[in-house]
Amino acid sequence: QVQLVESGGGLVQAGGSLRLSCAASGRTASTYNLGWFRQAPGKEREIVAAINWSGGKTYYADDVKGRFTISRDNAKNTQYLQMNSLKPEDTAVYYCAADEVPPSLAIRPTTQAGDYAYWGQGTQVAVSS
Repeated sequence: QVQLVESGGGLVQAGGSLRLSCAASGRTASTYNLGWFRQAPGKEREIVAAINWSGGKTYYADDVKGRFTISRDNAKNTQYLQMNSLKPEDTAVYYCAADEVPPSLAIRPTTQAGDYAYWGQGTQVAVSS
């Protein structure tokens, strides 16, 4: 049982920045890979960024690379997505997710949505031009 609560979404103009947070509660004394996904209107959910347990390895979708940064604070059971230089095409509902894995499998990020068992409620990010 892990509950994820997101915050930080909102409306921003193109070129602006937002920082999304995702706080976890419940069974947090485990090893989790973390990630962020997004779903735009009329489109399927897609990977945005992912980070492994130690925070030493990350993955970014090509269209956000260099603009977004994923990070985690295991002591606070919280993950973050810093979004800079936002574009209208970044408009979507953003979801945080957690994948409980053995330490031996936490050496690389989890990038498949189907591998994540725990999801936040989603938060709307809207970027105007």
